[in-house]
Amino acid sequence: MANNTGISATELAGSVGLILAVLVEVGAVLGNGTLLVVVLRTPGLQDAFYLAHLCVVDLLAAASIMPLGLLAGPPGLGSVPLDPSSCRAARFLSAALLPACTLGVAALGLARYRLIVHPLRPGARPAPALVLTAVWAAAALLGALSLLGPPPAPPPAPARCSVLAGGLGPFRPLWALLAFALPALLLLAAYGSIFLVARRAALRPPRGTRLRSDSLDSRLSFLPSLRPRLPGGKAALAPALAVGQFAACWLPYGCACLAPAARAAAAEAAVTWVAYSAFAAHPFLYGLLQRPVRLALGRLTRQALPRPPKVCMPQAWHPRTLLQRLQGLRKDPALGPPEAPEQTPELAGQSSSVSEAT
Repeated sequence: MANNTGISATELAGSVGLILAVLVEVGAVLGNGTLLVVVLRTPGLQDAFYLAHLCVVDLLAAASIMPLGLLAGPPGLGSVPLDPSSCRAARFLSAALLPACTLGVAALGLARYRLIVHPLRPGARPAPALVLTAVWAAAALLGALSLLGPPPAPPPAPARCSVLAGGLGPFRPLWALLAFALPALLLLAAYGSIFLVARRAALRPPRGTRLRSDSLDSRLSFLPSLRPRLPGGKAALAPALAVGQFAACWLPYGCACLAPAARAAAAEAAVTWVAYSAFAAHPFLYGLLQRPVRLALGRLTRQALPRPPKVCMPQAWHPRTLLQRLQGLRKDPALGPPEAPEQTPELAGQSSSVSEAT
Protein backbone atom coordinates (compact mmCIF):
# COMPACT_ATOMS: atom_id res chain seq x y z
CA MET A 1 0.00 0.00 0.00
CA ALA A 2 2.85 2.38 0.90
CA ASN A 3 4.68 1.52 -2.33
CA ASN A 4 1.56 2.23 -4.39
CA THR A 5 1.08 5.55 -2.60
CA GLY A 6 4.74 6.46 -3.18
CA ILE A 7 4.55 5.58 -6.87
CA SER A 8 1.35 7.58 -7.36
CA ALA A 9 2.85 10.59 -5.56
CA THR A 10 5.95 10.39 -7.75
CA GLU A 11 3.89 10.14 -10.91
CA LEU A 12 1.72 13.06 -9.78
CA ALA A 13 4.78 15.20 -9.10
CA GLY A 14 6.21 14.29 -12.50
CA SER A 15 2.96 15.17 -14.26
CA VAL A 16 2.70 18.53 -12.48
CA GLY A 17 6.32 19.30 -13.30
CA LEU A 18 5.77 18.42 -16.96
CA ILE A 19 2.69 20.68 -17.17
CA LEU A 20 4.58 23.59 -15.60
CA ALA A 21 7.50 23.04 -17.96
CA VAL A 22 5.18 23.12 -20.97
CA LEU A 23 3.66 26.38 -19.71
CA VAL A 24 7.14 27.88 -19.33
CA GLU A 25 8.00 26.77 -22.88
CA VAL A 26 4.82 28.28 -24.35
CA GLY A 27 5.26 31.51 -22.38
CA ALA A 28 8.85 31.87 -23.55
CA VAL A 29 7.94 31.41 -27.22
CA LEU A 30 4.88 33.68 -27.23
CA GLY A 31 6.33 36.40 -25.00
CA ASN A 32 9.67 36.71 -26.74
CA GLY A 33 8.11 36.47 -30.19
CA THR A 34 5.65 39.28 -29.39
CA LEU A 35 8.32 41.49 -27.85
CA LEU A 36 10.64 40.94 -30.82
CA VAL A 37 7.89 42.00 -33.26
CA VAL A 38 7.19 45.12 -31.19
CA VAL A 39 10.87 46.07 -31.06
CA LEU A 40 11.37 45.56 -34.80
CA ARG A 41 8.18 47.47 -35.72
CA THR A 42 8.94 50.44 -33.43
CA PRO A 43 11.79 52.65 -34.68
CA GLY A 44 13.56 54.86 -32.18
CA LEU A 45 12.92 52.59 -29.18
CA GLN A 46 15.58 52.89 -26.51
CA ASP A 47 17.77 49.80 -25.93
CA ALA A 48 16.16 48.21 -29.00
CA PHE A 49 19.34 46.39 -29.99
CA TYR A 50 19.81 44.82 -26.56
CA LEU A 51 16.12 43.92 -26.24
CA ALA A 52 16.11 42.27 -29.65
CA HIS A 53 19.27 40.33 -28.75
CA LEU A 54 17.72 39.10 -25.50
CA CYS A 55 14.59 37.98 -27.35
CA VAL A 56 16.67 36.11 -29.94
CA VAL A 57 18.68 34.31 -27.24
CA ASP A 58 15.52 33.31 -25.38
CA LEU A 59 13.92 32.04 -28.59
CA LEU A 60 17.03 30.00 -29.42
CA ALA A 61 16.91 28.46 -25.96
CA ALA A 62 13.18 27.79 -26.30
CA ALA A 63 13.79 26.05 -29.63
CA SER A 64 16.79 23.92 -28.57
CA ILE A 65 17.57 23.18 -24.94
CA MET A 66 14.05 23.51 -23.53
CA PRO A 67 12.55 20.85 -25.85
CA LEU A 68 15.50 18.60 -24.95
CA GLY A 69 14.62 19.10 -21.29
CA LEU A 70 11.03 18.10 -22.05
CA LEU A 71 11.65 15.07 -24.27
CA ALA A 72 15.04 13.67 -23.26
CA GLY A 73 15.40 10.96 -20.67
CA PRO A 74 16.85 11.35 -17.21
CA PRO A 75 17.92 13.82 -15.98
CA GLY A 76 15.28 15.43 -18.24
CA LEU A 77 11.52 15.16 -17.83
CA GLY A 78 10.97 12.83 -20.80
CA SER A 79 11.99 9.29 -21.66
CA VAL A 80 13.84 9.65 -24.99
CA PRO A 81 17.48 8.47 -24.68
CA LEU A 82 20.21 10.52 -26.36
CA ASP A 83 23.08 9.06 -28.34
CA PRO A 84 26.64 10.32 -27.65
CA SER A 85 26.65 12.89 -30.47
CA SER A 86 23.28 14.35 -29.42
CA CYS A 87 24.46 14.34 -25.83
CA ARG A 88 27.58 16.31 -26.73
CA ALA A 89 25.48 18.79 -28.76
CA ALA A 90 23.10 19.26 -25.81
CA ARG A 91 26.08 19.96 -23.56
CA PHE A 92 27.46 22.60 -25.90
CA LEU A 93 24.10 24.34 -26.37
CA SER A 94 23.45 24.49 -22.63
CA ALA A 95 26.96 25.69 -21.83
CA ALA A 96 26.79 28.43 -24.52
CA LEU A 97 23.18 29.71 -24.44
CA LEU A 98 22.90 30.11 -20.68
CA PRO A 99 25.93 32.47 -20.45
CA ALA A 100 24.70 34.30 -23.56
CA CYS A 101 21.43 34.97 -21.74
CA THR A 102 22.96 36.08 -18.42
CA LEU A 103 25.63 38.23 -20.07
CA GLY A 104 22.98 39.74 -22.37
CA VAL A 105 20.87 40.69 -19.34
CA ALA A 106 23.95 42.30 -17.75
CA ALA A 107 24.69 44.22 -20.97
CA LEU A 108 21.09 45.50 -21.04
CA GLY A 109 21.37 46.62 -17.42
CA LEU A 110 24.63 48.48 -18.10
CA ALA A 111 23.10 50.17 -21.16
CA ARG A 112 20.17 51.42 -19.10
CA TYR A 113 22.56 52.59 -16.39
CA ARG A 114 24.48 54.71 -18.89
CA LEU A 115 21.24 56.02 -20.37
CA ILE A 116 19.81 57.07 -16.99
CA VAL A 117 22.90 58.17 -15.06
CA HIS A 118 24.87 59.68 -17.98
CA PRO A 119 22.23 60.75 -20.51
CA LEU A 120 24.32 63.64 -21.91
CA ARG A 121 27.47 61.62 -22.58
CA PRO A 122 26.75 59.52 -25.67
CA GLY A 123 30.45 59.24 -26.44
CA ALA A 124 31.02 57.16 -23.32
CA ARG A 125 28.66 54.42 -24.54
CA PRO A 126 30.28 51.62 -26.53
CA ALA A 127 28.61 50.43 -29.69
CA PRO A 128 25.94 47.74 -29.05
CA ALA A 129 27.38 45.57 -31.82
CA LEU A 130 30.78 45.57 -30.10
CA VAL A 131 29.27 44.70 -26.71
CA LEU A 132 27.16 41.84 -28.06
CA THR A 133 30.10 40.49 -30.08
CA ALA A 134 32.05 40.26 -26.82
CA VAL A 135 29.05 38.54 -25.20
CA TRP A 136 28.88 35.85 -27.90
CA ALA A 137 32.66 35.38 -27.88
CA ALA A 138 32.55 34.71 -24.14
CA ALA A 139 29.56 32.38 -24.57
CA ALA A 140 31.36 30.42 -27.30
CA LEU A 141 34.44 30.01 -25.09
CA LEU A 142 32.31 28.82 -22.19
CA GLY A 143 30.48 26.43 -24.51
CA ALA A 144 33.81 25.07 -25.72
CA LEU A 145 34.63 24.10 -22.13
CA SER A 146 31.86 21.50 -22.33
CA LEU A 147 33.74 19.73 -25.14
CA LEU A 148 36.71 19.30 -22.79
CA GLY A 149 34.67 17.38 -20.24
CA PRO A 150 34.39 13.61 -19.92
CA PRO A 151 32.95 11.80 -22.95
CA PRO A 152 29.33 10.63 -22.77
CA ALA A 153 28.81 7.16 -21.36
CA PRO A 154 27.63 4.33 -23.66
CA PRO A 155 23.85 3.77 -23.91
CA PRO A 156 23.44 1.22 -21.07
CA ALA A 157 24.87 3.73 -18.58
CA PRO A 158 23.14 7.06 -17.86
CA ALA A 159 24.54 9.69 -20.19
CA ARG A 160 25.67 12.91 -18.54
CA CYS A 161 24.39 15.38 -21.11
CA SER A 162 24.05 18.46 -18.93
CA VAL A 163 26.32 21.00 -17.35
CA LEU A 164 25.35 20.06 -13.81
CA ALA A 165 25.80 16.28 -14.03
CA GLY A 166 29.49 16.27 -14.83
CA GLY A 167 29.28 17.67 -18.34
CA LEU A 168 32.08 20.19 -17.71
CA GLY A 169 34.23 18.06 -15.49
CA PRO A 170 36.75 20.15 -13.53
CA PHE A 171 35.71 23.34 -15.37
CA ARG A 172 32.33 23.61 -13.64
CA PRO A 173 33.41 26.15 -10.96
CA LEU A 174 35.12 28.33 -13.59
CA TRP A 175 32.06 28.17 -15.84
CA ALA A 176 29.75 29.06 -12.91
CA LEU A 177 31.86 32.06 -11.93
CA LEU A 178 31.98 33.47 -15.48
CA ALA A 179 28.41 32.60 -16.42
CA PHE A 180 26.61 33.63 -13.22
CA ALA A 181 28.83 35.42 -10.70
CA LEU A 182 30.21 37.99 -13.16
CA PRO A 183 26.79 38.93 -14.68
CA ALA A 184 25.27 39.09 -11.20
CA LEU A 185 27.91 41.55 -10.01
CA LEU A 186 27.53 43.71 -13.14
CA LEU A 187 23.74 43.71 -12.83
CA LEU A 188 23.87 44.53 -9.13
CA ALA A 189 26.27 47.41 -9.72
CA ALA A 190 24.22 48.85 -12.60
CA TYR A 191 20.79 48.65 -10.98
CA GLY A 192 22.19 49.65 -7.58
CA SER A 193 23.48 52.87 -9.11
CA ILE A 194 20.10 53.45 -10.80
CA PHE A 195 18.36 52.90 -7.45
CA LEU A 196 20.63 55.42 -5.70
CA VAL A 197 20.04 58.02 -8.40
CA ALA A 198 16.26 57.51 -8.18
CA ARG A 199 16.35 57.73 -4.38
CA ARG A 200 18.36 60.97 -4.41
CA ALA A 201 15.98 62.44 -6.98
CA ALA A 202 12.97 61.46 -4.83
CA LEU A 203 14.43 62.90 -1.61
CA ARG A 204 15.60 66.14 -3.25
CA PRO A 205 13.26 69.08 -2.46
CA PRO A 206 11.53 70.54 -5.51
CA ARG A 207 12.78 73.79 -6.96
CA GLY A 208 10.91 77.02 -6.32
CA THR A 209 9.36 75.96 -3.02
CA ARG A 210 7.57 78.70 -1.13
CA LEU A 211 7.74 79.38 2.58
CA ARG A 212 4.77 77.90 4.29
CA SER A 213 2.52 79.87 6.58
CA ASP A 214 2.23 79.17 10.26
CA SER A 215 -1.28 77.78 10.00
CA LEU A 216 -2.45 74.44 11.32
CA ASP A 217 -2.75 72.95 7.83
CA SER A 218 0.84 73.81 6.97
CA ARG A 219 2.07 72.25 10.22
CA LEU A 220 0.12 69.06 9.57
CA SER A 221 1.52 68.85 6.03
CA PHE A 222 5.02 68.43 7.45
CA LEU A 223 3.98 65.23 9.27
CA PRO A 224 5.15 61.98 7.66
CA SER A 225 2.62 59.94 5.74
CA LEU A 226 1.06 56.99 7.51
CA ARG A 227 1.43 54.79 4.41
CA PRO A 228 4.99 53.48 3.88
CA ARG A 229 6.55 54.63 0.63
CA LEU A 230 9.42 53.04 -1.24
CA PRO A 231 12.28 55.56 -1.48
CA GLY A 232 12.71 56.39 -5.12
CA GLY A 233 9.11 55.70 -6.13
CA LYS A 234 8.37 53.75 -9.27
CA ALA A 235 11.89 54.25 -10.59
CA ALA A 236 13.23 52.03 -7.78
CA LEU A 237 10.75 49.23 -8.50
CA ALA A 238 12.28 48.17 -11.82
CA PRO A 239 15.83 47.67 -10.43
CA ALA A 240 14.46 45.68 -7.49
CA LEU A 241 12.43 43.42 -9.80
CA ALA A 242 15.34 42.90 -12.21
CA VAL A 243 17.83 41.94 -9.50
CA GLY A 244 15.26 39.81 -7.66
CA GLN A 245 14.28 37.90 -10.81
CA PHE A 246 17.92 37.24 -11.72
CA ALA A 247 18.72 35.96 -8.23
CA ALA A 248 15.58 33.79 -8.00
CA CYS A 249 16.13 32.12 -11.39
CA TRP A 250 19.89 31.79 -11.69
CA LEU A 251 21.23 31.60 -8.13
CA PRO A 252 20.06 27.98 -7.54
CA TYR A 253 21.63 26.87 -10.83
CA GLY A 254 24.91 28.63 -10.03
CA CYS A 255 25.03 27.09 -6.56
CA ALA A 256 24.32 23.63 -8.03
CA CYS A 257 27.27 24.08 -10.39
CA LEU A 258 29.55 24.58 -7.38
CA ALA A 259 28.13 21.53 -5.55
CA PRO A 260 29.43 17.98 -6.05
CA ALA A 261 28.22 16.28 -9.24
CA ALA A 262 26.19 13.62 -7.38
CA ARG A 263 24.20 16.18 -5.37
CA ALA A 264 23.75 18.42 -8.39
CA ALA A 265 22.39 15.53 -10.47
CA ALA A 266 19.79 14.75 -7.79
CA ALA A 267 18.22 18.22 -8.03
CA GLU A 268 19.03 18.85 -11.69
CA ALA A 269 15.50 18.80 -13.14
CA ALA A 270 14.03 21.27 -10.63
CA VAL A 271 17.02 23.63 -10.67
CA THR A 272 17.24 23.58 -14.47
CA TRP A 273 13.59 24.48 -15.04
CA VAL A 274 13.74 27.24 -12.43
CA ALA A 275 16.58 28.69 -14.51
CA TYR A 276 14.62 28.15 -17.74
CA SER A 277 11.71 30.16 -16.31
CA ALA A 278 13.87 33.26 -16.83
CA PHE A 279 13.31 32.89 -20.59
CA ALA A 280 9.56 33.34 -20.02
CA ALA A 281 9.98 36.16 -17.47
CA HIS A 282 12.21 38.40 -19.59
CA PRO A 283 9.47 39.66 -22.00
CA PHE A 284 7.31 40.81 -19.09
CA LEU A 285 10.13 42.23 -16.97
CA TYR A 286 12.07 44.05 -19.68
CA GLY A 287 9.17 44.62 -22.07
CA LEU A 288 5.73 45.17 -20.57
CA LEU A 289 7.06 47.07 -17.55
CA GLN A 290 8.50 49.69 -19.89
CA ARG A 291 5.98 52.38 -20.87
CA PRO A 292 7.26 52.90 -24.45
CA VAL A 293 6.96 49.18 -25.12
CA ARG A 294 3.41 49.10 -23.77
CA LEU A 295 2.40 52.07 -25.92
CA ALA A 296 3.95 50.48 -29.02
CA LEU A 297 2.24 47.16 -28.27
CA GLY A 298 -1.14 48.88 -27.91
CA ARG A 299 -0.66 50.78 -31.16
CA LEU A 300 0.28 47.64 -33.09
CA THR A 301 -2.63 45.73 -31.55
CA ARG A 302 -5.11 48.42 -32.64
CA GLN A 303 -3.64 48.34 -36.14
CA ALA A 304 -3.89 44.54 -36.35
CA LEU A 305 -7.48 44.25 -35.10
CA PRO A 306 -10.19 44.73 -37.75
CA ARG A 307 -12.03 48.00 -37.44
CA PRO A 308 -15.86 47.86 -37.24
CA PRO A 309 -17.61 49.33 -40.31
CA LYS A 310 -19.24 52.70 -39.91
CA VAL A 311 -23.02 52.33 -39.67
CA CYS A 312 -25.18 55.18 -40.95
CA MET A 313 -27.80 56.06 -38.36
CA PRO A 314 -31.42 56.15 -39.64
CA GLN A 315 -31.93 59.56 -37.98
CA ALA A 316 -29.42 61.09 -40.42
CA TRP A 317 -31.99 60.70 -43.24
CA HIS A 318 -34.84 62.34 -41.34
CA PRO A 319 -36.23 65.43 -43.23
CA ARG A 320 -35.83 67.71 -40.23
CA THR A 321 -32.20 66.62 -39.76
CA LEU A 322 -31.45 67.22 -43.45
CA LEU A 323 -33.06 70.68 -43.30
CA GLN A 324 -31.00 71.63 -40.25
CA ARG A 325 -27.82 70.52 -41.98
CA LEU A 326 -28.65 72.53 -45.10
CA GLN A 327 -29.36 75.64 -43.01
CA GLY A 328 -26.11 75.15 -41.21
CA LEU A 329 -24.24 75.05 -44.52
CA ARG A 330 -25.93 78.28 -45.63
CA LYS A 331 -25.01 80.04 -42.41
CA ASP A 332 -21.41 78.81 -42.57
CA PRO A 333 -19.12 81.93 -42.45
CA ALA A 334 -16.52 80.12 -44.50
CA LEU A 335 -18.81 80.27 -47.48
CA GLY A 336 -19.22 84.09 -47.22
CA PRO A 337 -22.37 86.20 -47.77
CA PRO A 338 -24.25 85.81 -51.04
CA GLU A 339 -23.00 88.28 -53.59
CA ALA A 340 -25.53 90.65 -55.35
CA PRO A 341 -25.61 90.63 -59.14
CA GLU A 342 -23.64 93.39 -60.78
CA GLN A 343 -25.64 96.24 -62.44
CA THR A 344 -24.82 97.89 -65.75
CA PRO A 345 -24.25 101.72 -65.85
CA GLU A 346 -27.55 102.27 -67.75
CA LEU A 347 -29.56 100.48 -65.08
CA ALA A 348 -27.72 102.41 -62.41
CA GLY A 349 -28.61 105.75 -64.09
CA GLN A 350 -32.29 104.79 -64.44
CA SER A 351 -32.48 103.85 -60.79
CA SER A 352 -30.96 107.20 -59.75
CA SER A 353 -33.38 109.16 -61.95
CA VAL A 354 -36.34 107.29 -60.56
CA SER A 355 -35.16 108.05 -57.03
CA GLU A 356 -34.85 111.80 -57.88
CA ALA A 357 -38.31 111.86 -59.46
CA THR A 358 -39.83 110.38 -56.41
